[in-house]
Amino acid sequence: MKKIIPFLLTFPFFFSCIQQQNESHGPKAKADQNFTLDKKKITVYTTALGSNLRLSNVGSLSVTDLPQPLETEVCVLVDPAKSFQSIIGIGGSITDAVAETFSKLPKAAQDEFLTAYYNPEKGIGYSLARTTIHSSDFSSESYNYVKENDPELKTFSLAHDEVHRIPLIKKAITAAGGKLSLYVSPWSPPAWMKTNNSMLKGGKLMPEFRQNWANYYVKFIKGYEALGIPVWGLTVQNEPMATQKWESCVFTAEEERDFIKEYLGPTLEKSGLGGKKIIAWDHNRDQIFHRANILLSDPDAAKYIWGIGFHWYETWTGSDMLFDNVKLVHETFPDKNLVFTEGCVEKFNLDSVNNWALGERYGYSLINDFKSGVTAWTDWNMILDEKGGPNHVGNFCFAPIHADTKTGKLIFTNSYYYLGHFSKFIKPGAKRIASSSNRDKLITTAFINPDGKVAVVVMNKSNDSLPYKLLINGKAAKTTSQSHSISTIIIE
Repeated sequence: MKKIIPFLLTFPFFFSCIQQQNESHGPKAKADQNFTLDKKKITVYTTALGSNLRLSNVGSLSVTDLPQPLETEVCVLVDPAKSFQSIIGIGGSITDAVAETFSKLPKAAQDEFLTAYYNPEKGIGYSLARTTIHSSDFSSESYNYVKENDPELKTFSLAHDEVHRIPLIKKAITAAGGKLSLYVSPWSPPAWMKTNNSMLKGGKLMPEFRQNWANYYVKFIKGYEALGIPVWGLTVQNEPMATQKWESCVFTAEEERDFIKEYLGPTLEKSGLGGKKIIAWDHNRDQIFHRANILLSDPDAAKYIWGIGFHWYETWTGSDMLFDNVKLVHETFPDKNLVFTEGCVEKFNLDSVNNWALGERYGYSLINDFKSGVTAWTDWNMILDEKGGPNHVGNFCFAPIHADTKTGKLIFTNSYYYLGHFSKFIKPGAKRIASSSNRDKLITTAFINPDGKVAVVVMNKSNDSLPYKLLINGKAAKTTSQSHSISTIIIE
């Protein structure tokens, strides 16, 4: 393993090159009408290919006057007075595979993992989490919480989750400072509730079990909360238009609409869980507007739906990931929230853990999703083993961190650092502010945090190193975007 884990990707080096940032969990940020670069401290943190820079402090910038840039000058323009959506959080999913992999690590590596993801100073400060309602493909086996043919759910038990998953979620909450917004997602109802009598390979929820299935969500949420794990929200069905070889269940748009307004929404309310955030769709960007339009055009369904979730699969063509579809939902239904609920790079290959394209896909998606109106962003598995699992159907994938379970060592891919350029510096309650680039080789987004600090993310996927000026209200700070790099500029 030593040949594929260069020194620059090890976690101790990350500790040595990153500086502490102050945290704020106060009220939502407000647009600053009088923001100027004068008398501001401007610090740049960079991750770059072909260097040892990994979320590294590369120094401070000085400020000069620039009332009007020339056409030949490369600029990133930011205006803190123009603000958009508030950010709820950024994080990753704690699946069975994550929890099982974590359980196989020595305590030192477990502590390293928790610090790396959740510590806001020494790590990247995750504030959001997703977990599954019983099994998904990223479990060692297919299972649910009740015995066969138990419509009243009398045998409901979370004993399976109490072995690995629940202990890890509790540790994650502690590592995050005692607060972690968690939402939950089902992959399939129990087999006996479905038309194909299997949790796998699609099928549909039988009409006679719709109320029982709604009751199942309540059992799960109340069970987790009774064990000390608050649940912030839930998605209705993971990937409802996919028939997979693993746990899956098909809902048309009309079926999901009717299940929400006639069963799930009223059942949550009657059970005292009406404050939980219901996130619909939870599938790809390609059909997001079709689904959202049907769901949210029905007022009886829309009143229960807090937001629309989506994934990035089946939409990646190298340059176009159909962000305009997400933006259209935001423009059409501005009172609803947009959540990126899942994404990973598929077809794991251990020899490719150092592939720079892994992180660039994350950075490209994060920037464009936020600019399309997204309020929260969740990665898929936070850690997987050296095979890209465990996964009970062989659907092995990449994660930002992999574990060599034989040696107990962690392998940090550059996806971890690219994610960190957002989660570490963009705090819950931050507001996205106006930002633009005058060259297509630089893409950017920017935020103002509750404490008034501005975070500007600039990404360069090209082979060219590009000097540019950060321009705010007639003042500019000169810097350079290295080839295949991402930087976060903190203005305080």
